[in-house]
Amino acid sequence: MSQESTRESATPEDYDAMLETLDVAIEEARRKVESGRVYDAENEKVRIKWIRALAYATNVRRQVTNDRTLEELSKRIEALEDAQQ
Repeated sequence: MSQESTRESATPEDYDAMLETLDVAIEEARRKVESGRVYDAENEKVRIKWIRALAYATNVRRQVTNDRTLEELSKRIEALEDAQQ
């Protein structure tokens, strides 16, 4: 079985909730990166970890947005195909 056939479709509310959670995480990471004070090498290591977390969360948000768009397009295509029959 392919991944497509076993994957459950997320609802628009699921995507909204995921994006909202990611937005909160991104904002927190951005705040830590922008306002964190660096006094020593250890603090700089923590800042680098926050930068990585910010980059990761931003990338995941992009993926979720793309997944939502693909899901919406798939439903529209299905509706068009059903209307033609």
